[in-house]
Amino acid sequence: MVKNVTGYDLCKLIAGSWGTLAAMTEVTIKVLPRPETEHTLLILGLEPARAVEAMTCAMGSSCDVSGAAHLPTEVAGHIAAEETAGGAVTALRLEGFSPSVAERRRTLEALMKPFGELATAEAPRSRAFWTAVRDVIPFAADRSNLSPRQDERPLWRISTAPSRGAELAAMIAKGAQAQTFYDWAGGLIWVALGASDDAGAALVRRAVAATGGHATLIRAPAAVRAAIDVFAPQDGAVAALTKRVKESFDPKGVLNPGRMWAGV
Repeated sequence: MVKNVTGYDLCKLIAGSWGTLAAMTEVTIKVLPRPETEHTLLILGLEPARAVEAMTCAMGSSCDVSGAAHLPTEVAGHIAAEETAGGAVTALRLEGFSPSVAERRRTLEALMKPFGELATAEAPRSRAFWTAVRDVIPFAADRSNLSPRQDERPLWRISTAPSRGAELAAMIAKGAQAQTFYDWAGGLIWVALGASDDAGAALVRRAVAATGGHATLIRAPAAVRAAIDVFAPQDGAVAALTKRVKESFDPKGVLNPGRMWAGV
């Protein structure tokens, strides 16, 4: 958090602090032009481990893939029912100028053909697909169809090394009924679990400890969230440092006290 001798690196420190360190009074945003077009190549029917292999291969290629996600069968229909015919889908996005996208698409199709059956989503459908992935639509609450409190099914956001994503999700699935999907080429995993007293925290923390990464409980009933650590528990040294940083930025403790960890 400290960069050489110039003091705190505020961008990295404030990002992810969930309003516990500072209040923003002015924000400057840098924007980039929207890509002229985009195209998404879909690989149908892959198991998670094989999908991670495909995404790793695509991300390591010269095709400049800008997005890679895998939706297992049980969640794919929420986003890509037209393209998947009820099966799993692995999605790879290409963006940029039309001639460049067309050329990279041909290269990527040749590279991905050994992995399985291919399908495509052109620009309008591609944009809708990636918006749904960004908004985690498969696990979003639909109050028109859900009974009261059903939308409080525990939801975890887990980040890990992309190569370990399928392994981590499989460890969780062995211990509980779980629905998952993968973004960031397998490095970001969304996991929805059944209701339990701890929202599956013990199971999730064991899997993360075994494979590496970080898990955050995004949604659960209020009573459950109050009883367990929403963020990953810290060891003594890190917890002490966190407390000192909090006290230096917010000595009166008025900025979301306890939002991340009890007593901080």
